[in-house]
Amino acid sequence: MTAPITYLEAIRQALLEEMERDPSVFIIGEDIGEYGGAFKLTDGFVEQFGADRVLDSPISEAALVGAAVGAAMYGKRPVVEMQFIDFIANGFNQIINMAAKLHYRLGTPAPIVIRGPSGGGVRGGPFHSQSPESYFLNVPGLKIVVPATVEDARGLLKAAIRDPDPVLFFEHKKLYRHLKADISGAPDMTPIGQSRVARTGSDLTLVAWGAMVHLCLEAAESLATDGVDAEVIDVRTLAPLDSDTIVDSVKKTNRVLVVHEAPQTGGFGGEIAARVASEAFEWLDAPVERLGARDTPIPYAGVLEDAMLPQLADIVERARALARY
Repeated sequence: MTAPITYLEAIRQALLEEMERDPSVFIIGEDIGEYGGAFKLTDGFVEQFGADRVLDSPISEAALVGAAVGAAMYGKRPVVEMQFIDFIANGFNQIINMAAKLHYRLGTPAPIVIRGPSGGGVRGGPFHSQSPESYFLNVPGLKIVVPATVEDARGLLKAAIRDPDPVLFFEHKKLYRHLKADISGAPDMTPIGQSRVARTGSDLTLVAWGAMVHLCLEAAESLATDGVDAEVIDVRTLAPLDSDTIVDSVKKTNRVLVVHEAPQTGGFGGEIAARVASEAFEWLDAPVERLGARDTPIPYAGVLEDAMLPQLADIVERARALARY
């Protein structure tokens, strides 16, 4: 019997297998070589693949992405690790003005993956806990992936590495070692651009990605005790967005609550709400609702972080009100 593996191990497996399969794949990041990465995800990689494919870099995210863009132009498939996804801000210009536009400007594919730990709930404070996906969703040319399961952590990363376009791959750090599953029979890859119905239901739709998917599944079980049957959609890929799966669900349930960990103002929930309002207005029996984090930096103190981020009780309360509308 195959033992369950963690979300982190699934990502590690995907990297190992893709580097073994394709010699053009290499990884670059801070402390990923001899040290094995901040979360030990690349531990042993440099011994297996050598220092020319496991590149320890200076502390410069702009240089990391710039080097990856150049390597991609010469036929390589770089995987850039951000030690914490918060630090991606330092590579912002290279991502939006170089990586995202390379294929459009030059006709040259840009098979770059930029991956790293995101999200809060681990008492990491304001510089190690952010969910910055919405910063990049207004940039054509980027694909944005947020896996919520062990299977998708592996399958979506493999798909991202093989993709001809730049992919931002956000891994929720709270799931790294808390989430386990046996994925021995899972498909090799998960297609980019397809949402997943994580739980079927008939009374309302909960839409989420990353760690919030699991809170929504817990909320759905709690709502079931009240006789409310909630459907849960795991978006998986924010860009390109599979809005058809979301809209089809709303047409069935007539109510929708979008839940995300990033601050509510400017969060991707607003885009999903707009699409639902445009494409499923005739089927709605209640306003489209959003539940995001409070518009504050993420505090260190546990009680304050919990007050800032959406919690299980918050989702249940908002969903109950929506069901009664």
